[in-house]
Amino acid sequence: MSVTLAENSAAITAPEHLRDIRTTTLPNGLLVLTERMPHLRSVSMGVWIDCGSRDELPEVNGISHFIEHMVFKGTTTRSAQQFAREVDAIGGNLDAFTGKETVCFNLKVLDENIAPALDLLTDLVLHPTFSPEDIAKEQGVILEEIKMDEDNPDYLVHELFTQNFWKGDALGRPILGTAKTVSSFTQQIVLSEYARRFTPPNMVFTAAGNLDHDTFVAQVEQAFSSLNASSATRIAHHNAPKAFPHITLKNKKSLEQVQFCLAVPAREVNHPDRYAAYLLNSILGGGMSSRLFQAIREERGLAYSIYSELNPFRDTGSLAVYAGCSRENTRAVLALTLAEFTRIKQEPVAPDELDRAKNQLKGNMVLGLESSGSRMSSLARQQMYFNRFFSVDEITAEVNAVTAEDLQRIANDLLHCDNMALTLLGNLGDLKLTRADLAC
Repeated sequence: MSVTLAENSAAITAPEHLRDIRTTTLPNGLLVLTERMPHLRSVSMGVWIDCGSRDELPEVNGISHFIEHMVFKGTTTRSAQQFAREVDAIGGNLDAFTGKETVCFNLKVLDENIAPALDLLTDLVLHPTFSPEDIAKEQGVILEEIKMDEDNPDYLVHELFTQNFWKGDALGRPILGTAKTVSSFTQQIVLSEYARRFTPPNMVFTAAGNLDHDTFVAQVEQAFSSLNASSATRIAHHNAPKAFPHITLKNKKSLEQVQFCLAVPAREVNHPDRYAAYLLNSILGGGMSSRLFQAIREERGLAYSIYSELNPFRDTGSLAVYAGCSRENTRAVLALTLAEFTRIKQEPVAPDELDRAKNQLKGNMVLGLESSGSRMSSLARQQMYFNRFFSVDEITAEVNAVTAEDLQRIANDLLHCDNMALTLLGNLGDLKLTRADLAC
């Protein structure tokens, strides 16, 4: 194996409470991270692209997702059918996804099948053919996917909110793209955008499970030898977009329910207040014991689905409440939601409620790190967003350190009427709402 450019270790013989993480930068600049989990029989590996739909120009909106689909259509050595057969032959789970800020191709296998799995994943990512015939077929597939999502009211209200909240910014544009942009993609566009993104400065290779770091790095170096060191720099990330506190009422008479989304700007993913923000979300609408679920569904029966969601990005975020209710109940659901906003701003959270939220959050985070797949994802996200790795003990200590005063402070920072965006989708009739209706 060639001499590596850089290597760090979180200690091969780390105490049990630390994560056994090692990093190596290959001569071509590709960063490889592994986490050894010797008690497992599986290994999950993923190639991560550190850019997503928010890093696209308007005219190629949807290209990241399109490329993610296209790499599965065959390579210089395998057809799509051969890929499917070979993945099944080693009992693997092959998957991919596109987000606002990342694209990931990942494969989970038994530890005895690391070599063939790595060969498959490498071929998929590095040697796609992007034939014009396959591009034309996939355009049809994705156009149908766009139509399918537009028929889904829960998806549609999310998109309406996002497009108007970050109006004019790539963060507000749909991951899938639009019928117009997807129809315009040519082989030249696909090849150009692929070449711009799939370079060592924009890629991270992560793996977790029962594996040996040095052996795995040697295999990755050989597999990625065709990926030349690039003079290209990392794709530039733009400044945080301005959030627009809009009120959007979209009438769709075919819907039985009104889809409801009330949101405010929130903290970025690595903000010091991130755990307080997660706890605020948990208490408001993060589960069956949350205030909104209890007040709106359990006590009054005004909605079947009611929850809040925190969406942090690298430089901004949103905290949103979603519900589906009848038109007649819409004002009541809005008023009750705003009442809970007011209460959490004015009254400190009781110790038992705070402890319950902390235990819920710690449970979700820690239990979410018990599989090789989740550890593989955690490696990539912590590298890209924090440039460091957190042990379970660190995470739990950070959560435990949040106080009722912290929650009240962040609630007062975020939950302002002037910052709120409201989106309603459904058979609205003569329903009208103004900024005055959002006071809290």
